[in-house]
Amino acid sequence: MKIYKLVLFTLLFGGLLISCSDDTDDALVKPIVEDRDLTVENFIYRGLNEIYLYKADVPELANDFFPTQTERNDFLDNFATPEDLFYDGLLAPQDRFSFLVDDYVELENLFSGISTTNGLSFGLVRYCESCSEIFGYVRYVLPGTSAEAQGIKRGDIFNTIDGEQLTDSNYSDLLAPEIYDISLATLNGSSITPTGVSVTLKKQEYTTNPVLVSKTLDVDSKKVGYIFYTSFTSDFDPQLNAAFGEFKAEGVTELVLDLRYNGGGSVRTATDLASMITGQFAGEIFTKEQWNAEYQAYFESTDDLRTRLLNKFNTTLNTGELINSLNLERVFILTTSRSASASELLINGLKPYINVVQIGETTTGKFQASVTLYDSPNFGRLNANPNHTYAIQPLVLKSTNSEGVSDYINGLTPDFQISEDFENLGMLGEPNEPFLKVAIDVILGNRISIPTGIEIFKPVGESGMDQIDYQKMYIDKTPQLLKNNQ
Repeated sequence: MKIYKLVLFTLLFGGLLISCSDDTDDALVKPIVEDRDLTVENFIYRGLNEIYLYKADVPELANDFFPTQTERNDFLDNFATPEDLFYDGLLAPQDRFSFLVDDYVELENLFSGISTTNGLSFGLVRYCESCSEIFGYVRYVLPGTSAEAQGIKRGDIFNTIDGEQLTDSNYSDLLAPEIYDISLATLNGSSITPTGVSVTLKKQEYTTNPVLVSKTLDVDSKKVGYIFYTSFTSDFDPQLNAAFGEFKAEGVTELVLDLRYNGGGSVRTATDLASMITGQFAGEIFTKEQWNAEYQAYFESTDDLRTRLLNKFNTTLNTGELINSLNLERVFILTTSRSASASELLINGLKPYINVVQIGETTTGKFQASVTLYDSPNFGRLNANPNHTYAIQPLVLKSTNSEGVSDYINGLTPDFQISEDFENLGMLGEPNEPFLKVAIDVILGNRISIPTGIEIFKPVGESGMDQIDYQKMYIDKTPQLLKNNQ
């Protein structure tokens, strides 16, 4: 919070004392204080006051809290920056996911799958429980990137950047540059041994197709579809639908959906993916939405508006393209602790309808969705204030499945618990990859073999965690504003 008002008071009071002791004929010199431009702050307040899910938990957001605009401005003026106001002044204590950006173009690019990357998707873990040293393990490599050109592959281990050991306090800085060298190592139990091999990686602007692996496996005369899906990115819904079209043409009767590193994305895409997996529930409720008290009451006021709260199984994409549905009664979903938001929405929404066999680790625990608000009369992109590029992404709703299940703050627990073995990650989509193997064993009715004696390392971070859309679930646009309907 700012302290300049206190400083100004001190200066004025001090000046008054000095002037009293000087010649009384000398005129007091009054400092000139210009009014601060609170355009961004008023936009932030207006957006949260309108539609924030946790509005009732922030007293200052009550409609009658500030009798006048002057009093509201005085409150807003107590925060040094828009970021201070948003995070320290107006967010509810339980809110872990709302965020503010000062460049909404960057946010829009991320939602479209555009980012700057060297192609390395990795996790970071500690050497031991009490260590500050950490190492990275490669989860996958994006095609056509620097990491692929340098021969990096899933399962590679690295522990230094530009010759400096990675620690829990320096990894963000070391991984930030556009170009850096990683030194590879081997892992044996908890021992890390450098190989002496270093490679140079360079970041570039890149558009990520989240359908990274899609293939049909022949498993004991059964057709098993496998798809490794990295993000619920709506711009690539046609590619996702095309993958399901291939599954359908190949006669897939079992599906393994790999969401182990999928942090979420579009609610509509999750609904469409649920419709690709099934198909027999078109028009039935996939998930329901719960908004703040004012919006909830408005949506429930008429039958027509009440449908706004329902996300139903679809038959077409947003583009109008027919959805390729497999009509399955069972799906296997692979998860880790990094599977979040829309990934969890999919699992929770499908459970009342088909058998969802979850394999891996307990998920993150995020059941709320946000929306992008711009500084315009209706918070839309059109007619946004040209004098700044701030936008807010507040939580606006929480989701439940058709049976009302929500609030899984501790995540969704797998039916078969297994953690990744960094010494034996396996190749994605190969039948002997440990997570996929569990699914195949269930499909074949074999004895389920869960690897034991795996060294469990404590996670510290992962690639992408510094991006503003990290583990976010969002809806495409705001509804018609309530205050415009009154």
